[in-house]
Amino acid sequence: MNDVNPILLEVFKNRFVSIAEEMGATLNMTAYSPNIKERRDFSCAIFDSEGNMIAQAAHIPVHLGSMPLSVKSAIESCNFNPGDMVILNDPYKGGTHLPDVTIVAPVFAGGDVPVFFVANRAHHADIGGMSSGSMPLSRSLYQEGIIIPPLKIIEAGELDKKLMAFLLNNVRTPEEREGDFSAQVMANITGIRRIEELIKKYGVETAVRYASALMEYSEKIMRHTIKELPDGLYSFEDYMDDDGVEKEDIKIHVDLEINGERATVDFSKSDPQVDGSVNAVYAITLSAVLYVFRCLVEGDVPTNEGLIRPIKLITKKGTIVDAEFPAPVAGGNVETSQRIVDVILGALHQAVPEKIPAASQGTMNNLTIGGIDYRTGMSFAYYETIGGGMGAHSDGNGESAVHSHMTNTLNTPIEALEFTYPLMVTHYGIRRNSGGKGKYKGGDGIIREIQLLSDAEVTVLSERRRRGPYGLDGGESGKRGRNLIISDGSVAEVGGKFHAFLRAGDRVRIETPGGGGFGKITEEE
Repeated sequence: MNDVNPILLEVFKNRFVSIAEEMGATLNMTAYSPNIKERRDFSCAIFDSEGNMIAQAAHIPVHLGSMPLSVKSAIESCNFNPGDMVILNDPYKGGTHLPDVTIVAPVFAGGDVPVFFVANRAHHADIGGMSSGSMPLSRSLYQEGIIIPPLKIIEAGELDKKLMAFLLNNVRTPEEREGDFSAQVMANITGIRRIEELIKKYGVETAVRYASALMEYSEKIMRHTIKELPDGLYSFEDYMDDDGVEKEDIKIHVDLEINGERATVDFSKSDPQVDGSVNAVYAITLSAVLYVFRCLVEGDVPTNEGLIRPIKLITKKGTIVDAEFPAPVAGGNVETSQRIVDVILGALHQAVPEKIPAASQGTMNNLTIGGIDYRTGMSFAYYETIGGGMGAHSDGNGESAVHSHMTNTLNTPIEALEFTYPLMVTHYGIRRNSGGKGKYKGGDGIIREIQLLSDAEVTVLSERRRRGPYGLDGGESGKRGRNLIISDGSVAEVGGKFHAFLRAGDRVRIETPGGGGFGKITEEE
């Protein structure tokens, strides 16, 4: 990097990030579904010619850490020409779960080979499958929705209308899906235009060189960060409640070795993959590892391919953290990713206890509701993840009622939810005193209660219903979450993962976990 101008490096860092952010703004403003335009359940990033991530917007960690594998899969599967875009969602080709659909586009600079790629990933509120919302208690990937391998959805600037018709014919809400697909395309067009402007100003060689330099810079910072950790082998394990089919604990175990400037993260002692839909593919585990180590870096370092280079990830095929096709994976992206983060943080706490917080809620509390809207006679599909408590840390209390770790979405505003769907929010507030006690208290969770105004199919995928998020250094665990069905005056607590057909007037109540506490409470306190 001796020939790199540090001022120009900073310019390129901010230009690449701003392009990704503008892509996100375009997607946000042009999307059709509340899940994307209100909750912002999407991510955008820029990649080099080999599919290595150069820059990302401040979107969703579980999307961004895994997206490079989707881009590389698209590059390997398709011959890109100007004006092409490739669509895919296959979890075993770099995806996460089927509702997360990625669209990849090349950026040319007058030659025959792309010099950059732009891509975005958005969670679609329905992508087909056995239950409305496409987050089922499934036993096979085939039950979770339509599986899209890398295919050209746009070729030479022209939409493949036959492919689009095929996709829309396999989902419950085709008009909404078409609008969201179009928004994803527009986001990529925005990214292409801005990168072309960058190349026009600085030249393609300079743009490519500084993209590479940014990755080298991030790698250097990550090596320095790891070197500051005490050398040693640190182990930790935690458990998923169940897989929605069998009611047994599922172990996730990590052996984390710090050796100078390098780290080895070994999950090979984790349990085998399961029948239910909480299996995680390799891309999910990689994204969780990247997220945790990025959190260790102090300061504003570019989040790109360079951060993962000093880290070796070891998994065992056919396990809960590296499932093999056609294992179901709907919950692996949203639930198992959170537990993977918990175990890595638990191991790192042994090395740097002052830097690592207690466990946050450890779940995304996935709620899907779908049926026929009595107002229009049309199908609807509502999807939401619900925040909870963050873990306390050595300097203070955890935050309450927020999304944490692998998710970074907003909520669906009550006004937007009730306008769009035949649903009514009857309670929404903080779940007081749900955070774990300690010298510093864990953040409190959320209570969200929704009444159905039409008969509907309801699915919930959630965790931390059997044991609360762990506390650290003598702090207590946060309160476990609860899921309740309220019908005809009766209240029934259901499991963390359930599927039911409910009647108009019934209510679903989700009480999310609080974060773990940190430190012992002394007599003076």
